[in-house]
Amino acid sequence: MNRFQYLLKLSRPRFWLYLAGPVLVGAVFGASDPSELLSLPVIALFAFFLFPANVLLYGVNDIFDADVDESNPKKDEREVRYGGQRFVRIAVFLSALLGFALVPVLPTGSLLWIAGFYLLGVQYSAPPARFKTTPIFDSVSNGLYFMPGAATYVALAGAQPPALAIAGAWLWTMGMHTFSAIPDIEPDRAAGIETTATLLGERRTYAYCGACWALSTLCFGVFDRWLGALFLVYPALVLGVAFGNTDVSRAYWWFPAINTAVGALFTMGGLWLLVSG
Repeated sequence: MNRFQYLLKLSRPRFWLYLAGPVLVGAVFGASDPSELLSLPVIALFAFFLFPANVLLYGVNDIFDADVDESNPKKDEREVRYGGQRFVRIAVFLSALLGFALVPVLPTGSLLWIAGFYLLGVQYSAPPARFKTTPIFDSVSNGLYFMPGAATYVALAGAQPPALAIAGAWLWTMGMHTFSAIPDIEPDRAAGIETTATLLGERRTYAYCGACWALSTLCFGVFDRWLGALFLVYPALVLGVAFGNTDVSRAYWWFPAINTAVGALFTMGGLWLLVSG
């Protein structure tokens, strides 16, 4: 594997839209005219959060999880195992620097969300905070995933997103992160890592994820009943996995496709509202 292939795999392409997708959502709901969707702030934010931000986020994660990942089976096939390569550290540093190119094209309100992404994205894995090893904080800190969308919304709308939208998005990320931690319960316990999932155990973690997603659905449903209906898919899925015969390790890999589909419908709804006025 050459260096570019390694960085590509490190950046988790199946998760690229977890950061870049919210940029599109923030753009269609923040824009007042379709022409704004191709404005410089939107293009710059989408370009940064599609690849460099993922190298930064997952690169920091792999660097500080090197000892833990020695026994993580996900690193054998779907991901890469960091082995101390110098070029990885350089790529992570350069990816972080690229984010500063956003400063001249974004208003202060947007830059605050970008700063929040940097803070939570780095401190999720790196000391001193290392949120991922502290139950509940590991879940809450994953609000970093909706921050690109909030930054884009502010850049176009000139105002902060509604509080209920922030709450709904943050609760969604909390549920998604904690659900993704269920397959890692045993490896994390073996490595001595404490997470919300290891604290609660598998069954109660399902309940936690269901509660986060139900509250998220309620927040979005306040804006529009169809939007609330769309997000009902998540409480339904966690119930299906919890009480069905599906292995959670298998169900976990469905979510990039499910999230992409839901995000596409969410975005198309916003486009329809924008075009129809």
